[in-house]
Amino acid sequence: MDVLSQFWATYGSVVQFALINMLLAISIYFTLYTGLLSLANAGFMAIGAYVSAVLTIHAGTPFIVNLLGGACVAMFIGLLLGLPVLRLRDVYLAIATLGFGEIVRIIAINFDNFTGATLLGGAEGLDRVPKLTTPEGLIVTLLILIVLLIQLPRSRAGRAMAAIRRDENVAATMGINVFRYKVLAFVLGAFVAGLAGGFSAHLTRFVGPNAFGFDTAVNILAYAVLGGTQFWAGPLVGAALLTILPEALRFLNEYRGIVNGIILMVAIVYLPHGLVNPQWFQRFRRTEAA
Repeated sequence: MDVLSQFWATYGSVVQFALINMLLAISIYFTLYTGLLSLANAGFMAIGAYVSAVLTIHAGTPFIVNLLGGACVAMFIGLLLGLPVLRLRDVYLAIATLGFGEIVRIIAINFDNFTGATLLGGAEGLDRVPKLTTPEGLIVTLLILIVLLIQLPRSRAGRAMAAIRRDENVAATMGINVFRYKVLAFVLGAFVAGLAGGFSAHLTRFVGPNAFGFDTAVNILAYAVLGGTQFWAGPLVGAALLTILPEALRFLNEYRGIVNGIILMVAIVYLPHGLVNPQWFQRFRRTEAA
């Protein structure tokens, strides 16, 4: 018991950050599963973080209400954004959604100046956020989403999303409403990213606009790229590894960022399908059957 307590005292925050990053990995998995290269999730995370933190500080409503409130606002903004930008494809969609994240960051910095209120804290960020995030809450949320991901390929929506990813023109000829399912994937990703933002705000006790910039958007994408997008567990593995790796390499001091980058590059070059490749499981089953 003493060993567990000592481990949690040392690495508890890292574990919780890893769980939050897994939520972010799930948020981008929904869009990638549908063939959408979106970099808007950092912006949705910021919306969820700010809205839930403001509700906690000023409204005094229960944490679960604030958390879902932030996620729902992120989902609603995702719907408004998705209606125009999801008519774009590939790199054009990536650039448009990256621009959205920058707009959210700038609004957060200047919101108090525009409105004359003191809600978001400007460039200095919003502090005094109570620490309400718990490991149990993160684990339960993650398990619910994993069950949803497992059921996704078997559902009608999941099959439609997979068909759109393969070839949206063929999917359209099969009678699939391509645009509707793209919007569905986009708003689901926005909702989960908003949840992650709310958990993050109530773990760090601070929300700052610079925490949701270009670096965060790229990191979220890297979770999926490293872990792999062909199987739901891939992004989760990528998120856990990229969260733990900097801590494991802490002894390298200022060089750990270089080593972290090299490891990521090598993994992408030699494992183009990611660390979790469903073909390995198929081969293993064939071997067992033989």
